[in-house]
This record gives sequence, C-alpha cells and structure tokens, in this order.
Amino acid sequence: MSKFEFPPSIKSRPVYGTLEARPGKAHLMIADAAGAEAILDIATPELMARSHIIYIPRGATHGEALRGLTPAQYYEGPSYAASVTRIQRVLQDAHMGLQVYLTGTEGLMGQAQNEAMQAGIPHTAIQTEHRGSVARRMQCVHCKGITEDVETDPFVCSHCGLNLFVRDHYSRRLAAYQGVCIDAEDPGNVPQAKGIYE
Repeated sequence: MSKFEFPPSIKSRPVYGTLEARPGKAHLMIADAAGAEAILDIATPELMARSHIIYIPRGATHGEALRGLTPAQYYEGPSYAASVTRIQRVLQDAHMGLQVYLTGTEGLMGQAQNEAMQAGIPHTAIQTEHRGSVARRMQCVHCKGITEDVETDPFVCSHCGLNLFVRDHYSRRLAAYQGVCIDAEDPGNVPQAKGIYE
C-alpha cells in the first residue's frame, strides 16, 4: 500500500513530494505505518549514521527493517501523542541545517510539520511523502473537536455528534481539514456516506 495520487484540489490542501537524501550534519526522520517504506527507499549507511528515526508503527511491521538500518538514534512509539515530547526535544536541541523528513499518513505529517514550524523551521524546508492510509484528521468547525482517521464523507463528529461534510480546506496551524455541518438547513437530510476519494 504505498503511494496514492491525490486529485487536484484547492490551494490550502497540502501537496506531497518524494523524499530525497539531502546534505546535512543531522537528519530527523519521522514516519508512521507505511511511511517506513519511504525511509527504506532513501537509506544509505552514510545518511543513517547521522539520522534520528522516530517511528510509530500503527500496526505495520517495518520496525525491524528500520532498526536494521542502524541509524544514529531510533525510537519506536505507540502513538503520535506518546512520541510528541521526543519530537519537541529533538527539534529544541537541533542545530542549524537539520534536515527534516516526514512520511506516512497526513495526520502524522501535519502534526509533526506543525512542531517543526514552531521550532523555527519553515514548512517549505520540510520534506514530506505520503504513504499509506488516506484517512484525514478533521476538525469540526462548530465544536472545534478533532476526529482522527476519517475515511468517509459525510462523517459524524466524535465530539458533538453533528453530521459533517469533509472539506478540502486544510489548516496548517491545526494540522487538520475542516468539517462543516451537512444538514444544518434540513436536519436529518444526510447523503449516504462514501469513501473520501470515491
């Protein structure tokens, strides 16, 4: 399961590239699930000798292959929430020229990119490559709650229970897409749910 060709969309929607090794004294690689495949694709012994890999498996089995690359540092966390303090610490201790690579799901990349930007790294200097699930991290514009891993449109907000339309509008600050009530003017008139990219 790896690469997905996202259809054209509005300007706020993120565009992902393909990771490539860049020169630098230090490299921070953050991945979840199938994102490990992108790291495996660019790994060389020289690059790994200067790399800190933070990996969140989310049920995938790539951890052993990543450890086998013998990176300078390796951390495997059970979730993004459990790993975020490590990410923040690595960014806090970073020196000029740190190369940042983010790969995997949109939710992981958006949240990790937000942390890197708060540490002073411009989003244009951060490499991203989507791999794996196309589920979205959504914010309800009504209650402001975040629902992770949304795969259908419309979906029910996990916080307030409203039926939400999945929009392509993306907030880099929140690392989430925006969802708006689909039946506000005609309560109960909710179309059949379908996959976001169907």
